Amino acid sequence: MKENVIKDKSFAFGIRVVKLCKYLEETKKEFVLTSQLKRSGTAPGALVREAEHAESKKDFIHKMTIALKEANETDYWLQLLKAGEYITQKEFDSINFDCKEIIKILVSIVKSSKGEA
Repeated sequence: MKENVIKDKSFAFGIRVVKLCKYLEETKKEFVLTSQLKRSGTAPGALVREAEHAESKKDFIHKMTIALKEANETDYWLQLLKAGEYITQKEFDSINFDCKEIIKILVSIVKSSKGEA
């Protein structure tokens, strides 16, 4: 079975996001930012899964581009949580590293799929 790095990483990241949101809701009673984070942080994995069965190359690129936009939005929510002192620098660095890695992979996929590599 062929390894799919973006599929695996985006799924693992989605799990981390869900756990972080649960922690923030239970301990910090923060619901607005966590709601946004949960939505955008789990979207890349879902979109990558959708792209596996894209109807065309154009559809594949479209789904991966939206996954990239969602990952970028997730980076924004993580930065807000850090700036608002809901998460520590260490917590931010850990999860944001994964987010940035997903962004880099998605940029590479979109560019190579468009023939821009």
